[in-house]
Amino acid sequence: MGTTDAVQVAATPAAAVVTGAGSGLGRAITRELLDHGYRVALAGRNAATLAETANDHPGALVVPADVTDPESVRALFAAVLDAWGRVDVLVNNAGTFGPVGNLDEIAFEDWTATLTTNVTGYYLCAAEAMRAMRKQRPHGGRIINNGSISAYVPRPGTAAYTTTKHAITGLTKSISLDGRPDNIACGQIDIGNAATDMTHGFAAGARQADGTTKQEPTFDARHVAEAVRHMADLPLNANVQFMTLMATTMPYIGRG
Repeated sequence: MGTTDAVQVAATPAAAVVTGAGSGLGRAITRELLDHGYRVALAGRNAATLAETANDHPGALVVPADVTDPESVRALFAAVLDAWGRVDVLVNNAGTFGPVGNLDEIAFEDWTATLTTNVTGYYLCAAEAMRAMRKQRPHGGRIINNGSISAYVPRPGTAAYTTTKHAITGLTKSISLDGRPDNIACGQIDIGNAATDMTHGFAAGARQADGTTKQEPTFDARHVAEAVRHMADLPLNANVQFMTLMATTMPYIGRG
């Protein structure tokens, strides 16, 4: 690629894919990226909620997709490449909290569904993103995985969810290592109690390690979106490997 071509690509708005873009953190992240000049492909299973997130923004590309289905994920990235010719950023965000209960109380089907969405879905999307990033010129890109503070410490009765988030930490490290030769960076944001539909119950009371139930503080999801944009904005020779963003006074630091 000549210098002129490289400058032209650099001047083109970056192309991002956000999974789980129809609600919660995915919606906040998508709108933050759109508002700051990114072209964003919105992926999720519900076309109507994706359209609500996009809100007719000219930089938005709505692509209904199921991250657990390899064919659907391939079609998602094919649509992005057809529209924009490259993938600069993937935000792996789609996920589920999964079943609540002690390990011996969790049904096999619920366990499997949680791992399929939270781990296999991330793998499928990251693999397609890496294929595109490796081939495109200039080559390279960035993958940002939505982890959780459950990647470090579990809540009681959340074995399936906690297992998936520990797995994502391993996936993040592996992508970072395997992506080095092709200028592919990978980082993880671990979030504690951003205010979304998934966490709205914490304000009423969440089960603690000592068996009690206590109200837990939350914080505005826009701060997560701003943090993700900061990670995405970095040049590829710099990377936020892990970031923990949490409500300041939530019961995380200290004895359980």
